[in-house]
Amino acid sequence: MFIRYRLLTELVSMWKNDELLEKIDYMLYEMYPRNRKPKGRCCIHKERAVVKYKTMAMMGFTMKDEVCEMDPLSKYAKRMLERDGASIQDKNVLHVMDEACSSCVKINYEVSNLCRGCVARPCYTNCPKDAITYDKDGKAHIDHEKCISCGKCHQVCPYHAIIYMPVPCEEACPVKAISKDEYGVEHIDPEKCIYCGKCLNACPFGAIFDKCEVFDVLKEMKSGNKVIAMVAPAVLAQFGKPLEQVYGSLKAIGFHDVVEVAYGAEETIRREAEELKEKIEEGQPFMTTSCCPAYVNLTKKHIPEIVKYVSSTGSPMHYTAKYSKEKFGNCKTVFIAPCASKKAEGAADANVDYVWTFRELDAVIKGYGIDIESTMPYTPAESACRDAHNFAKTTGVFTAVKNHLGDESLEGVVIADLNKKNIAMLKGYAKTGKCPGKLVEVMSCPGGCITGPCACSQGGEATRRFEAEVKKK
Repeated sequence: MFIRYRLLTELVSMWKNDELLEKIDYMLYEMYPRNRKPKGRCCIHKERAVVKYKTMAMMGFTMKDEVCEMDPLSKYAKRMLERDGASIQDKNVLHVMDEACSSCVKINYEVSNLCRGCVARPCYTNCPKDAITYDKDGKAHIDHEKCISCGKCHQVCPYHAIIYMPVPCEEACPVKAISKDEYGVEHIDPEKCIYCGKCLNACPFGAIFDKCEVFDVLKEMKSGNKVIAMVAPAVLAQFGKPLEQVYGSLKAIGFHDVVEVAYGAEETIRREAEELKEKIEEGQPFMTTSCCPAYVNLTKKHIPEIVKYVSSTGSPMHYTAKYSKEKFGNCKTVFIAPCASKKAEGAADANVDYVWTFRELDAVIKGYGIDIESTMPYTPAESACRDAHNFAKTTGVFTAVKNHLGDESLEGVVIADLNKKNIAMLKGYAKTGKCPGKLVEVMSCPGGCITGPCACSQGGEATRRFEAEVKKK
């Protein structure tokens, strides 16, 4: 994952220096010269191929855009420079690079050398497909042509000799949207995918990538268009530098102005609170939040029964983009967040022109050679309350709505991860129409947006940094 963004940094640097067309074809050979030993791949030619397709992804292309394998990267760079508007037109935000995916495991269960060849043979007797045989030493073997990966042998082995070998991306996907095709390459089903981005970091080969619009935005700036950066509240957990200087870096890149999305979150708070009060008075048993696009996609694609309970209030991004269009007139808006699913939401919102992730922003800052600590500080004109900034963390939306209503007795349910267990719980709420709280806050990522799949900081570090910064608001 991080190799990808180091690559993006190099491409941005070439772009800044007007050297993209001149140098991009030589990059593969500089990274993987003839005598260099491959790392993790069969040969340097495979390494070069993977880098080529990752570079294409950084310029907004998928492997479907490839006409001929012999076409150099400069040809795609030229297409990118001549392209008008957004890059990938495919409705799926996440894509698999098949060249990088070929090294993944192809089985789920395997017998290890811990097998003792026991007489009871519980693995054999419990296998529903007669997929287990024994060698001359009495050691068990699994016939993977017959095996259906039910896991019964794994469960009953007294020596724990049968191990489970998960496919990382398939294991991470909470809605089973990822599966292998006939060639053993993973495929993401756009009809099932909720764009949560969990697979992005799960893949150990960096074979999954999200839609990239970095150069489309840079082109807008170079053309002289007013480009507005709309920064998500989760920025408080990123970069580890004073926020005013982070915003100054955005100005240094070429953004016309910066608007904090927390400003739009205040409108979401007001509307969400009013809608909840109205629906409870009408007799609706509960209402769920609608800020997380991964959750909204989940309801539409996998839990249609719960859609009627989902708030119709727009996300902070929506209201911020609408405000920016009204304030700045003829401008382009760029939402910047740690989230992959926001790229799908942004594509469906007429007021949002582009979406960047924080990792992409970090790559652009480094590619431009900007030292955040040395930039001139910048403070956006709009300000927002602490509750609006707290939207980025778990319990933030519920607390903000509760405070707005002034109802200390309001009970809520907080779901801080869209995993299989929590999805099953949501399905239960939908089926029964019963819920232990009146407002259900749902976020795709554990801890909230601050630990999004495309964040620069993760885990406890991000949480601590966010808590320290939000206290200043």
